[in-house]
Amino acid sequence: MTVIADPGADPTAPDVKARGRVLASPVTGQELVLLGVIAVLWVLLGFFTPAFLTAGSLQPLLVEVAPVALIGIGMTMVIITGGIDISVGGAIMVCAVTVAQTLVTYEMSIWVALLISVAIGAGLGLVNGFLIAYGRVPAIIITFGTANLFQWLGLQIFGSNTVNGIPSTLDVVGRGVNGRTLGIPHSFFITVVLVAIAWWYLRHTVGGRHLYAIGGDPVAARLAGVRVRRRTLLVYLVTGALVGIGALFYLAKGTSTLDQSIGSGRELAVIAAVVIGGTSIMGGRGSVLGTLLGALLVQTVTSGVTQLGWPSQLSDLFVGLAIIVAVGTDLLRQRARTSATRSQR
Repeated sequence: MTVIADPGADPTAPDVKARGRVLASPVTGQELVLLGVIAVLWVLLGFFTPAFLTAGSLQPLLVEVAPVALIGIGMTMVIITGGIDISVGGAIMVCAVTVAQTLVTYEMSIWVALLISVAIGAGLGLVNGFLIAYGRVPAIIITFGTANLFQWLGLQIFGSNTVNGIPSTLDVVGRGVNGRTLGIPHSFFITVVLVAIAWWYLRHTVGGRHLYAIGGDPVAARLAGVRVRRRTLLVYLVTGALVGIGALFYLAKGTSTLDQSIGSGRELAVIAAVVIGGTSIMGGRGSVLGTLLGALLVQTVTSGVTQLGWPSQLSDLFVGLAIIVAVGTDLLRQRARTSATRSQR
């Protein structure tokens, strides 16, 4: 297998170069499998429920996929470095309710709302990143704690059960006719563009390759000259900024009333999309394109179950089975890779 040349890498850093091997193919086998599964599901659902392949069904599906895949970009980078962030649900609540309260109080453009939400999300991500990178506390413990802290903070900002009278400033990234061009929701289009940028960063920049190196072996990466703490801090900060954008998407696709369920369980949906998309929960491998496909698959299953009139619990069952298959496949790959390495010694 060919090792991708890294013009900016330290020539004395073989471990970093070795991690580049996972980047050799532009599209992974799991991504092709996901594409095939999604295509088959769309054909079957179109046959059994003709309404599924109409604009009235696909546009809401893409609106639902957008925030999950968008936040999944950051989550993919976090998991590639060997971490995890289960605080995104609480962070979504803080960003969304702050913007909603500000919109109700002041007249402002979507750009001001975007800046506020991204700044808040990045600040929350910075807290996670600093504690994990420089506090050296496991990511799952830090983000479990901050998840509860962000949830409490969001409830304090709410002040009551709901925020009413949210203006239509955010409709351009919402469900309505103002939120799409040529039938494509703007939120989904923005997500695809950001996925493409992140895909290029991970595969064709030294910084992106360093993230894989950190997830593969952080000690070897540090000895090879990778600034592990700085990179780790940045991925959580970027994830927080993406949460800020995603919170606007969630806020825009609702009604003029925001309730306290915003953000609830979103972290599980994002992690499910990342894992089903082929990113190794052990770190060192993964792609944002797979995450986009994972989010699309999960939402296809959810929409399909609804349109077929099946009990909604079946969508949880199918998604759970998909996660088990994805994680099981990843573990088998890890064992095969370990066995191959041992046999070469």
